[in-house]
Amino acid sequence: MSAARPPEGAHTVAAGEGAPASAARPRCRHCGSPLQLPFLDLGSAPPSNAFLSQDGLRLPQAWFPLRLLVCECCWLVQTQDPVGREALFTGDYAYFSAFSTSWLGHAQRLVQTLRERLGLTAHSCVVEVGANDGYLLQYVQAAGIPCYGVEPTASTAAAARSRGLTVVERFFGLALAQELAAAGRQADLLVANNVLAHVPDIDDFVAGCAWLLKPQGLASFEFAHLLRMVQGCQFDTAYHEHYSYLSLTAAARILAANGLALLDVQELPTHGGSLRLLAARADAVGHPQASAQGAERVARLLAGERQAGLCGPDFYRAFQAQAVRVKSELLGFLLHCQAAGISVGAYGAAAKGNTLLNYAGVRPDLLPYVADGNPAKQGRFLPGSRIPVVDPAHLQARRPQRVLLLPWNLREELARQLAGVRRWGGQFVVAVPRLERF
Repeated sequence: MSAARPPEGAHTVAAGEGAPASAARPRCRHCGSPLQLPFLDLGSAPPSNAFLSQDGLRLPQAWFPLRLLVCECCWLVQTQDPVGREALFTGDYAYFSAFSTSWLGHAQRLVQTLRERLGLTAHSCVVEVGANDGYLLQYVQAAGIPCYGVEPTASTAAAARSRGLTVVERFFGLALAQELAAAGRQADLLVANNVLAHVPDIDDFVAGCAWLLKPQGLASFEFAHLLRMVQGCQFDTAYHEHYSYLSLTAAARILAANGLALLDVQELPTHGGSLRLLAARADAVGHPQASAQGAERVARLLAGERQAGLCGPDFYRAFQAQAVRVKSELLGFLLHCQAAGISVGAYGAAAKGNTLLNYAGVRPDLLPYVADGNPAKQGRFLPGSRIPVVDPAHLQARRPQRVLLLPWNLREELARQLAGVRRWGGQFVVAVPRLERF
């Protein structure tokens, strides 16, 4: 099967049109080496969080190429045709972190762990870059620790302010970090959860994090682990907002090149398999959080990535075929249900779901609606597929025989929330890493 193509009437944005895309011979955005090894080609798609209003259905929607390449020097996986950040992180950005109860629990545990580990008090300062709707900083504030967030999207920044949080509504980088540091707003703890992948200039971002830390401050970065992405066939986590796809191998090099020393790493189950990196300023001599145990964990995971083949081209070459398999299985399932008269609905208007649906070419004739608990998405339409997003009550009223869970990483949480599906005799379905009914 071929990669996704936009429907008739869609506006396909070519390289250089409305978005700074790669030149004929693209180079790594970290080390500058030529990029020649393909990883994934999903054709073209609109930005995964560019939901459409009813009026927007009458207008063409921009589709951008979605292709990933691998740097064979530093092993950073990256988009071949990066879309400008202003086109992605808009004022009506629709992703709000606080709608996932499991993610809130994760954030609360992180705050408690780092508060105890660092001995944070009312005299400390915590900064979250990519603060979104205040999902994490609300727990910092409740603990009586001074904090503020940096968040460029107006919609989520407003939600954070509604929680009483201070938010700097700008894109983060070295220049902003220097402004904040000069104003005495340096961090004892800087948190950037699932942000490293979202920045087009990853070196400038990391350099800003280093600058904003106090001399003995600590930075905590979380991101989806490239190794788990490949092992779990998580190709649907590729979308335009993700400029980079990170291994520890690549991340360690990027941190070291931009003034941060990697102290520790932890493997996490979130988002299908993530890493949490703890880092300090490279000029911090005798940092209290440095330990032999942390260094050993870093060395062990780096060795594990090498053993898995991550530092060689063969590791990346089979990924496209796995994406094609998932696409074929999903289309086969939906076509079978249509032919057999089996009703199907979906839950979770997540970005990864939009990647999957657009790559597979799914439209409302095969999947009539997607329910979602986020009011900012309800009444709108998925980008590309134009499938309507409805209130979860719609799912209850329709009682479909099959419910496709698009955010497969939340399958257990969603199955509990939607327990009524099984009571009316329905089944849940996930498409990644392979089609499964449960």
